[in-house]
Amino acid sequence: MKVTLEVRPRRKPHLPIEAEKIVPRTFFEETDGLSVFRGNKELALEEIFSVAIEGEAASVDGVEITILGDSSRIKRVGEYMDGGRIHVMGDIGMHCGNFMSAGEIVIDGNADAWLGREMRGGTIRCHGSAGDFCAAGYRGEKRGMRGGTVEVFGDAGDFTAETLAGGTVIVHGNAGDLAGVDMKDGVLTIMGDTSMACANMSGGRAYVHGTVYDMIPTFRNIGRETVGGDVFTRFAGDIANRGKGTLFIRNYKYMD
Repeated sequence: MKVTLEVRPRRKPHLPIEAEKIVPRTFFEETDGLSVFRGNKELALEEIFSVAIEGEAASVDGVEITILGDSSRIKRVGEYMDGGRIHVMGDIGMHCGNFMSAGEIVIDGNADAWLGREMRGGTIRCHGSAGDFCAAGYRGEKRGMRGGTVEVFGDAGDFTAETLAGGTVIVHGNAGDLAGVDMKDGVLTIMGDTSMACANMSGGRAYVHGTVYDMIPTFRNIGRETVGGDVFTRFAGDIANRGKGTLFIRNYKYMD
């Protein structure tokens, strides 16, 4: 089943749309009477999107959704997604892939904040940049992403992989402040730079191929180590949290 959703022009395009029903399972189980919210107003899906559906699917994994047009203010796409595929051919709004457990989301453009929030499984690939709190837990949540893979080919914002508790996060560009803060498990890889990486880390592994600025002083320097042909300085910690995490860094600078 191929579902094509093209965002219709709107008089107030900056108003966000809550679209948590845009997941493959929704279209596998029903195609009529679907709705989204603009503020507290419920709207038929067809009021926001031009909808085209071709074919049928034997399971949710046979459903592919393609989103066209200006979807930068469309929020919660892929929430609780448990199979199938979503292809966003532009930018996407906040909370894309919340609690996702299976399937694949591909974003050709940029993603707003909270991409892959508290994700359990599946794969998200963002070919642009991601906003703050990528692959993180929501405010007050002690465990963030728990499984699956989030890969960002551009940069990621502040608090990337905050409270990471499992899975794999890869940022091909730079990450903002406090990437991996409160990290508990999983693997975080940043190919560029970041600052104050992995503060209060208690477990997991993080690799920074660029420079960590404002390096947290409560990590213990273990020495130089070669990983995958690259030479890193290996740190253990955060010892302020009796942490058992491992942080590999190519270059680092402590706070002035």
